[in-house]
Amino acid sequence: MNQLFAKTKDNWQKPKEGDLYKVIVAHGKQFEIYYGFYEEIDRQNPLAEPMEIYPNFAKHPQYTRDGFAFATAMQTPCKHFLLGRGQADVDNTCMHCQHYTACEELLGVCKCKHNKKQI
Repeated sequence: MNQLFAKTKDNWQKPKEGDLYKVIVAHGKQFEIYYGFYEEIDRQNPLAEPMEIYPNFAKHPQYTRDGFAFATAMQTPCKHFLLGRGQADVDNTCMHCQHYTACEELLGVCKCKHNKKQI
């Protein structure tokens, strides 16, 4: 067995709900990403493990200094969706939209003028 793997395996701990995953700074805003569950049913499942929980920008919009809306790659696209990557299907997310610009990890910005906040 590889010694590096053995040390990593011994020292590695599963994340717990509420543990900090990462802090992302994008366009002057800071987002703290914690481990948790998106659905209550997952929290009750003994086999489910906490995952990284990104902000819900559909429910709680946030904007860049220029007024562009933050979005996550896995977010359900809005009515202004324009296919930019892949093929159009029911599983398309903001990540597949021409308006989506990735920042870091699964965090990005929607550059659609229709979703821009008037500042």
